[in-house]
Amino acid sequence: MKCKKVIKILGVALCGFVLSLSLIGCAPAPTPTTKGNIVFADVGWDSVQVHNRIAGFIVQHGYDYKIEMVPGETIPLFEGLAHGDIDVEMECWVANQREAYDKHIAAGDVVDLGSNFPDSWQGWLVPTFMIENGDLPEGVSAKDMSQYWELFKDPEDLTKGRFYTGPAGWEAQKVDEKKFKAYGLDEYYNIFLPGSCAALSGSMVAACEKGEPWFGYHWEPTWIMGKLDMTKIVEPVFDKGVWDQERACSWPSTEVNIVVNANFPDRAPEVAEFLSKYKTTTAMANKVLAYMQENKASTEDAAIWFLKEYDSVWTEWVPADVASKVKAALP
Repeated sequence: MKCKKVIKILGVALCGFVLSLSLIGCAPAPTPTTKGNIVFADVGWDSVQVHNRIAGFIVQHGYDYKIEMVPGETIPLFEGLAHGDIDVEMECWVANQREAYDKHIAAGDVVDLGSNFPDSWQGWLVPTFMIENGDLPEGVSAKDMSQYWELFKDPEDLTKGRFYTGPAGWEAQKVDEKKFKAYGLDEYYNIFLPGSCAALSGSMVAACEKGEPWFGYHWEPTWIMGKLDMTKIVEPVFDKGVWDQERACSWPSTEVNIVVNANFPDRAPEVAEFLSKYKTTTAMANKVLAYMQENKASTEDAAIWFLKEYDSVWTEWVPADVASKVKAALP
């Protein structure tokens, strides 16, 4: 795929180039093939990038396709998926991109191959030590947070607290804005947009290591949820009518699904079959992300670690001959 085409269709700058991989540089090259490329949406958080590289390694070395990773943000890449410029999204957080998801599913532009992992969570958090030391009450709710804004003063605007949301372009950021208005928190807090997923996580780590207050959005699976002791802010039980109207309730049960372009199953039926069997858990993801954090490992390294650590899992996703080729390619 040409980068200019991606930029034209997605309407955003995707770093000026398409990142073409031989996924794991130390692994043997695949058998020459004319099957073509399979393009993954390389959205900006670690777990999806690891899943891209796990699936990509299997596709490249087991099915003999070339692999491309296109970096970018959630909504523009999903539009690229619908238009056929992206083939695979390994982590479609359906609730976060509901409008685009429903639109393109109904139009037949994309196909949902099922859950990647079914037990994820997202919402608002504070450090547990703020409850243990009495700064915040146990069971503190979203509406209660208006009373405690002074604990979280924005260093750039001392008249309001600071809330950390997802980076610009994430659907979570838009949801948080609606929640703040519904709960009346927009009068008490500024919503701060970090520049990246790493910056969001880094702000939480820095605050906790210093014993300082922090209030913001996060999710799991992430390494940070295994590393830090955080407490979830209480929201009303999910109600679809309330959610559709103003988002003033808990996030709906989170579907994190593998979604492909509608033409992809016909173009690469064996890969679509593999992806339909691709099933993991939040616990697996937390472990692989913790491995990355503890070993300063890349997403490519983490993919190799997963393929070695969970041999009995991923070999159930593919035929025996494909599994043999993948194992032979592992460094």
